[in-house]
Amino acid sequence: MKLSADMAAFARRLGHEFRDAGLLQRALTHSSLSSPHRDHNERLEFLGDRVLGLVMAEAVLEADPGASEGQLAPRFNTLVRKETLAAVARGVDLGAVLRLGRSEMKSGGRRKDALLADAMEAVIAAVYLDGGFAAARGVVLRHWRERIGSVAEDARDAKTALQEWAQARGEAPPVYEEVGRSGPDHQPVFTIEVRLASGGTAQATAGSKRQAEQMAAQTLLGRLTGEFGG
Repeated sequence: MKLSADMAAFARRLGHEFRDAGLLQRALTHSSLSSPHRDHNERLEFLGDRVLGLVMAEAVLEADPGASEGQLAPRFNTLVRKETLAAVARGVDLGAVLRLGRSEMKSGGRRKDALLADAMEAVIAAVYLDGGFAAARGVVLRHWRERIGSVAEDARDAKTALQEWAQARGEAPPVYEEVGRSGPDHQPVFTIEVRLASGGTAQATAGSKRQAEQMAAQTLLGRLTGEFGG
């Protein structure tokens, strides 16, 4: 099997020359397009998640030999979370070659974080199966290097930091509530409010509840402490 022109261009952006073109094609095929004669990428996604995890665990250890496990874990989580995977996928324009069924095409699947992140994991697995761990490690480090270098010294997410702030003062954990929702069903926009028992509140709007919660927590924590750029 020979790669199509657009997939060959994607492989060049990725930085890996595939010996088995079928692996890349499968990695880029969403389950909405699968059939008895056409496999999809979910099994590759499972494997790619583990390959990425090993490369990132090794990378954060090497980046800071003196860091404790408590410092390393949140950095690792930042580097492997779905939002980061989706951002890397956009950087190599993975959405342009993602193979989707009609329903996902019509609902904007090429732009969805979840689909892009899953496909990016599958692509990592395809590189691993095609060229071995060294090849997969090389591709991952090529596209994650700047993120590894700039991951915050303390990469606790804002929700965790806000909860710790409240607990240190004997307060109940922050409460998050969806106070607004707009946009089409396939691309909703959420407004989340976070509240503290002591009276502090903040709101944020984003394309996912998780992101809106993080942004609201960051804003409130910034008001309380001057940290996190809020």
